[in-house]
Amino acid sequence: MTRAVLSIGSNLGDRLAHLRTAVAALGDAVLVVSGVYETPPWGDADQPAYLNAAVLVADPPAGPRDWLDRARAAEAAAGRTRDPGRRYGPRTLDVDVIAVWDDAGEPVLSDDPELTLPHPRAHLRAFVLRPWIDIQPYGRLPGHGWLTDLLNAEPVAGEALELSPRPDLALESTP
Repeated sequence: MTRAVLSIGSNLGDRLAHLRTAVAALGDAVLVVSGVYETPPWGDADQPAYLNAAVLVADPPAGPRDWLDRARAAEAAAGRTRDPGRRYGPRTLDVDVIAVWDDAGEPVLSDDPELTLPHPRAHLRAFVLRPWIDIQPYGRLPGHGWLTDLLNAEPVAGEALELSPRPDLALESTP
């Protein structure tokens, strides 16, 4: 497996530093990083706003589980702790594996409860779709369609209006 799109987000502490931690943890696998967006919390409104971005990564020998392991390592490096009683609660860093493609460019599908691919709710989340469009303007979410169509569909379109681009905050594409 060679390529993946990861969604990164933070709403606790130094949010930008946590996003930078994720990019640095991914190291040489990083191909390109999106712009940063400030977004209202999703799923649980009683928490601070998030900073979100998307990262396109590649590593020829890496499989889907490797991307999940790298995501979890980045979260741990940012001091992420999980509250089992609050599914969509605040976090220092959240790194989700959104989609993975094999070395032939075919999407990898998985129904593993620990790593469902593509991410089962990515098509409903403007904070995933909008940054991804930055790095792949003609991208497609496997099984769901064109990113731009998904972003403009209800109920995502209303949520998309709440995203604020933050050109004053930059993530580097190289560690």
